[in-house]
Amino acid sequence: MPFRAILSTVVVALSAEAAAADIAVRGPRQTAPDVAVLQNGRYAAPAVAQTSEVPQVTEIAANSGYDAWLAAFHGRAVSQGISEATLQRAFAGATYLPDVVKKDRNQSEFTKTLWDYLDSAASDARVKNGKDALRKYAKTLDAIEAKYGVEKEVVAAIWGLESAYGTFRGDIDIISALSTLAFDGRRGQFFEGQLVAALKILQAGDVAPRNMTGSWAGAMGHTQFIPTSYLDYAVDFTGDGRRDIWGEDPSDALASTAAYLARFGWVKGMPWGVEVKLPEGFDYTQSNRRIEKMPSDWARMGITDMNGHAVRDFGTASILLPAGAQGAAFMIFKNFSVIERYNTADAYVIGVGHLSDRLMGGPKIQSDWPRGDRALTFVERQEMQERLTDAGFSTKGIDGRIGPNTIDAVRDYQRSKGLIPDGYPSLRLLERLR
Repeated sequence: MPFRAILSTVVVALSAEAAAADIAVRGPRQTAPDVAVLQNGRYAAPAVAQTSEVPQVTEIAANSGYDAWLAAFHGRAVSQGISEATLQRAFAGATYLPDVVKKDRNQSEFTKTLWDYLDSAASDARVKNGKDALRKYAKTLDAIEAKYGVEKEVVAAIWGLESAYGTFRGDIDIISALSTLAFDGRRGQFFEGQLVAALKILQAGDVAPRNMTGSWAGAMGHTQFIPTSYLDYAVDFTGDGRRDIWGEDPSDALASTAAYLARFGWVKGMPWGVEVKLPEGFDYTQSNRRIEKMPSDWARMGITDMNGHAVRDFGTASILLPAGAQGAAFMIFKNFSVIERYNTADAYVIGVGHLSDRLMGGPKIQSDWPRGDRALTFVERQEMQERLTDAGFSTKGIDGRIGPNTIDAVRDYQRSKGLIPDGYPSLRLLERLR
């Protein structure tokens, strides 16, 4: 799960600009399927919107240089403490995987709107399955919550989004996938680092080489840790001497997720966020992650929960409008940023948070969404950045990522035109810029 540098396979239109940090554990951004019924021994594959924004690769170079690369890598691995025996065992059944290279080069772009993502992330089926999982593993999850101070529903929500509660963990050989990506070279240094970490895991005896499976980009187990995050944060909760995140028993994986969140400052009893009502005449320039106030201060400005009550003073909070003035508004707290360490996309954080609320018995998001809007394509996002910059509202780069700099530029442009300055980069705004 935490994994800041690997791009997602299912990223959402409003993902944060910082998609390149060590978000602790994650691999490719794909929300696991949320089917409620197991059919013929397996769950249906997730419906993932694809795009043709990135040129499709029809031919991938053969593995003619793979063996030579492995020979060179051998020395680098030994110099980092990997034994000859480990290398022999790890690569005995490994192979070059051209499909992994295709997936790396042709990852789907930000093709889902936030509301479409949330429809899947916190679907009735996923909520039902999550409540079933909470009952089935109640003793384990209660013990994890007691030890790490992270609510069991939050841990279960991450489990639900990452692997559909363990039913969609990935079956690709990790050594083959990481060596393929390291050899391919596009992000070779990063993937070689992950490969060395994977070899250290094998050397420690936590898993057998061919049982080390996961996603094509190296994320592993029930809650999709990448190798470096596993080394840093995985725990042996069962006490059997191994940190087993791959097996049928999810205990170590769930505890590792809780330990990760605790490590980055999770505050038990504090919400990730609360859906709120904004008053008429609200100053939309206040909806900024950099502006923090106590909920009682926001209440004095007319911001209440959906029942019209002031939000409790859990701590300082910001106002987030992920779909602009026409969508839901949230008062977000420190725990929002902690979940962000797992994945920086706002949609993922809201998905985890909202699913956890539903697992606690909370309601669905009550506000409407601008469902008539569609997500901007990668090219359209670049065009918006270019047009904003040309109009004198610099986005500080043309990279197709909608982050704080672009949102600030959108807000400044909106204010200059007498529009609601909510920072929402909609298709209508792009058409106006044209």
